[in-house]
Amino acid sequence: METNGTTPNSHESQPSNGSEISSKEKRTEKDVFVNHAEIAWHEMRKEWVGDASHKPRRAPREPIMSLTTTYEDLLLSSEPFQQPIPLAEMVDFLVDIWLEEGLYD
Repeated sequence: METNGTTPNSHESQPSNGSEISSKEKRTEKDVFVNHAEIAWHEMRKEWVGDASHKPRRAPREPIMSLTTTYEDLLLSSEPFQQPIPLAEMVDFLVDIWLEEGLYD
């Protein structure tokens, strides 16, 4: 079998014409990737979260833990809290303690 260094699919041997350009343009427009899973995720998120403009604004609550509460107070007490402590409040409390002790930079 004799080869002349060209492949049958080589673009160099094919003449260029206007129809190739238009088919490439059509292909790029048609082949634009659409992430349907992301679109569906955003739609489901809207259902979960809802429209923020229709939700009433909550007034800020007073902290459940006293400002004088220490880490030792929490560790030494075996009694449950009178009401659940919001996660954000507990995180703020722990970060303050860790900053004081030099454990959080």
